[in-house]
Amino acid sequence: TQQFLTKTTTTLPQQCVAGYIFRQGDIGTNWYAVLTGSLDVKVSDTSNHQDAVTICTLGIGTAFGESILDNTPRHATIVTRENSELLRIEQKDFKALWEKYRQYMSGLLAPPYGVMETGSNNDSKHPVIMWHVPLRVTSVPSEKILRAGKVLRTAILSRAPHMIRDRKYHLKTYRQCCVGTELVDWIMQQSSCVHLRTQAVGMWQVLLEDGVLNHVDQEQHFQDKYLFYRFLDDEHEDAPMPTEEEKKECDEELQDIMLLLSQIGPDAHMRMILRKPPGQRTIDDLEIIYEELLHIKALSHLSTTVKRELAGVLVFESHPKAGTVLFNQGEEGTSWYIILKGSVNVVIYGKGVVCTLHEGDDFGKLALVNDAPRAASIVLREDNCHFLRDVEANTVRLKEHEQDVLVLEKIPAGSRTSNQGNTQPKYIVMSGTPEKILEHFLETMRLETTVSVHDFVMMHCVFMPNNQLCPALMPSQGTEQEKMDYALNNKRRVIRLVLLWAALYGDLLQEDEAAMAFLEEFYVSVSDDTRVIAALKDQLPELEKHKVLLHHFNTSDERTQKRQPIRESDEILFKVYCLDHTYTTIRIPVLSSVKEVISAVADKLGSGDGLILVKMSSGGEKVLLKPNDVSVFTTLSVNGRLFACPRDQFDTLTPLQEQEGPSTGTVGTFELMSSKDLAYQMTIYEWELFNCVHELELLYHTFGRHSFKKTTANLDLFLRRFNEIQFWVVTEICLCSQLSKRVQLLKKFIKIAAHCKEYKNLNSFFALIMGLSNVAVSRLTMTWEKLPSKFKKIYAEFESLMDPSRNHRPYRLAVAKLEPPVIPFMPLLIKDMTFTHEGNKTFIDSLVNFEKMRMISNTVRTVKFCRSQPFTPDASLANKNHQDVRNYVRQLSVIDNQRTLSQMSHRLEPRRA
Repeated sequence: TQQFLTKTTTTLPQQCVAGYIFRQGDIGTNWYAVLTGSLDVKVSDTSNHQDAVTICTLGIGTAFGESILDNTPRHATIVTRENSELLRIEQKDFKALWEKYRQYMSGLLAPPYGVMETGSNNDSKHPVIMWHVPLRVTSVPSEKILRAGKVLRTAILSRAPHMIRDRKYHLKTYRQCCVGTELVDWIMQQSSCVHLRTQAVGMWQVLLEDGVLNHVDQEQHFQDKYLFYRFLDDEHEDAPMPTEEEKKECDEELQDIMLLLSQIGPDAHMRMILRKPPGQRTIDDLEIIYEELLHIKALSHLSTTVKRELAGVLVFESHPKAGTVLFNQGEEGTSWYIILKGSVNVVIYGKGVVCTLHEGDDFGKLALVNDAPRAASIVLREDNCHFLRDVEANTVRLKEHEQDVLVLEKIPAGSRTSNQGNTQPKYIVMSGTPEKILEHFLETMRLETTVSVHDFVMMHCVFMPNNQLCPALMPSQGTEQEKMDYALNNKRRVIRLVLLWAALYGDLLQEDEAAMAFLEEFYVSVSDDTRVIAALKDQLPELEKHKVLLHHFNTSDERTQKRQPIRESDEILFKVYCLDHTYTTIRIPVLSSVKEVISAVADKLGSGDGLILVKMSSGGEKVLLKPNDVSVFTTLSVNGRLFACPRDQFDTLTPLQEQEGPSTGTVGTFELMSSKDLAYQMTIYEWELFNCVHELELLYHTFGRHSFKKTTANLDLFLRRFNEIQFWVVTEICLCSQLSKRVQLLKKFIKIAAHCKEYKNLNSFFALIMGLSNVAVSRLTMTWEKLPSKFKKIYAEFESLMDPSRNHRPYRLAVAKLEPPVIPFMPLLIKDMTFTHEGNKTFIDSLVNFEKMRMISNTVRTVKFCRSQPFTPDASLANKNHQDVRNYVRQLSVIDNQRTLSQMSHRLEPRRA
């Protein structure tokens, strides 16, 4: 590069100019580069130059005039905006330089001579344009990344000096370099926040993009392979060794540097992946791109399926200079663009710049959809713009009476093959009427039930409840011949669907009269059909098994030994308080509505005209319950209570004294208990609660219990347990007046959290850590200062797993490596489902949005996976008698009023002046 620059600067004459350089349509004789000043680029779609419109401005460092390479007329008029200095080279000299230094000059020229080249694509009749992006994204390293490189190099020289040394390969010696795999190994050993090798690759890629770390031949991105890389400081032969003082400084900074790189590494890693040709991307690569696409505004309207398809074909495109024209008005549309970084001007002949598009916006789609020429020119508005580029997937719509009834999207299934081994496209349901969706799944169902069928079985209650589904599976109309044809063509598929449905609902079907009646009728119908269709006999025993299980579920010995889930028909005893803090006890079914609760209270009190039911928290917050709300007993906060009173006395209600919680801590009791025993007993109890939560309760909670008239009692108790543990941590610390004891409590809770993590009880683990990070605890500076550094480090590692950035990526990466049984962080699962529900309509143009159903079902599937293996007791603890520990963790007494806890915290350690 240096040789080329020397050659050009000695042969190009300097020229000071003002006015026109050349006009559109002229035959070119020179090439120019801008040294100072600026010039406008004007384009006209007529022969009259006065109609020309300015499409961009060229600044210092830009070049123009490359049409002299093929003797084509000038594409635009160039006119100075101010006195400017240019470097000029004549055509014959420029062509000679081009032939000799093409590889260096390509980055200076606009397409088609510059950075674009045509590559083949077996799947298309047209060539695919692939853009070569420089390995470095920035021309000058940022101070932070420069410092990061220095700290990492010093740390390696201090802790593993053998990693940086001269290496020989194929008889050639490479000075002072490292090996990619060794760098990945080393960074994973230094930081607990790096969970995967791909994370480490992204962190090193950050340094490589800024030129702080380089491949020895400048040819490779960072790879976890036996490739040689060299730090910037080692590029010079006389690179000094770090002093002892520098080593000490770098040791102190190392963890902060690791945290910085772990935060920006994923973006660098994604850019690296997007530079790969689509055919070379791994499954992990595609997943990383897909996760990034979820956050791009321009793609928010697209389905998950389309986003996954785009992950396989999108390419990264980068342009360093403002004024670059991506495409011109009137050209054929071949690509759709999304702006990742920077901005562009939209230019229309005769109108000039009509608008500016920014990060997250997209353009170029209209020409593809309408198969029309480009409606405008797109010009880079600033330097260093990044884009994603490709086209949208196909959609198939089935219509009846001119109305859409089923919408399918085609996914090129390159990894899927038919029985003959031929790759076939697969269509996936995006939306439709309930009946058409069911019909489609029955028609396309194979012996191996697809995930989509499981999604339908899981989610049908949202758009096709049992009282609609059952008749659709048992057609009662038509001639005998039509019924026989139905039995021959669909009965086996219907049986498989019914078996899946019965397995999912299980004991819940006992509480659904329509479902039980259907199962009886369906069993008789299949039995009758077996006389004509012998093939159905094989599936009759399976159906019989479900029928028998449903009738006799109460007789199982195994069930009587386990904690039983709460059912909507179960009756509970519950206290409802009055204005004067007296109470009445009622017995009522769990699923009772507020109206029924008020009626039961009125019967006990003897009169109940105008009564209302109120939820009261320990802090005095009151919530008036609606008459149609159901199963309200289990939705109370940890210390919440139910009150009944006349409507005009609502404002005079006050919380009970018992709602305030304990006045003394229990540290004297549980400090004698082993941290491991406490974590183990907490895990056993929470596994029991988690195991009682039916998957459908997650749906009822997300879409609203009132919509289904169903209880979510088991899920409510499990979620309340999370809050209980969180407040237990804060309560015990705020009730402890001795500083030394508070420090011991911090250590104790961190130890319990570590054991919960070991038992894969992530729900308790996060509850404990969130308790420690509660403001009433985190502000206790004197207490935290006394905590040993070992425990501070462990707590910092645990806190890093709670990092919510990039959609809780650290937690999701950690969970992905776990095998069941796992007790998941349930509040995050609920948040995922709520986010999906509120961000996507259930019906689109009167059709079921099945893509939304699929996304929610996928989250529910996580719960099923976590429970796919039974919880096996710890052999070292299972045989010990820990009744005191067991009782303690199941009867925690807490303060759940944040205001009270904060006041107690300030009394322990008043705010420093």
